Amino acid sequence: QLQLVESGGGLVQPGESLRLSCTASGFSVDRFAMAWFRQAPGKERKELACIDGNGGFGTDYSETVKGRFTISKDAAKNTLYLQMNDLKSEDTGVYYCAGQPMRGIGDTCGSYMKFGANGFDNWGKGTPVTVSS
Repeated sequence: QLQLVESGGGLVQPGESLRLSCTASGFSVDRFAMAWFRQAPGKERKELACIDGNGGFGTDYSETVKGRFTISKDAAKNTLYLQMNDLKSEDTGVYYCAGQPMRGIGDTCGSYMKFGANGFDNWGKGTPVTVSS
């Protein structure tokens, strides 16, 4: 059974940093395209960042987080990370990790993230992040 469990959320002040973790079971984060999404209160779930599967490390970011957030993975721990720096109030929301098997040669994580939440079939339950002074 494929399972994703996020952790690391909390309350921080603007300008601070936070690192989220997503531990997988039932599959390898190194084989799947993995991504982080955010759902702000009253809004739809939006893609933030993704990292390639099939042993690759290519990444892609939305313009809203590029330069502030970094996605990474640790295959040995089967865990996905999101390092978030210089947090802003608009970063408040529930953060979800998601995974999708890579179809084949030529695919990147962006091949799935371009479809937003519809590009991923496997989801965690989310961890809340609140950025407020």
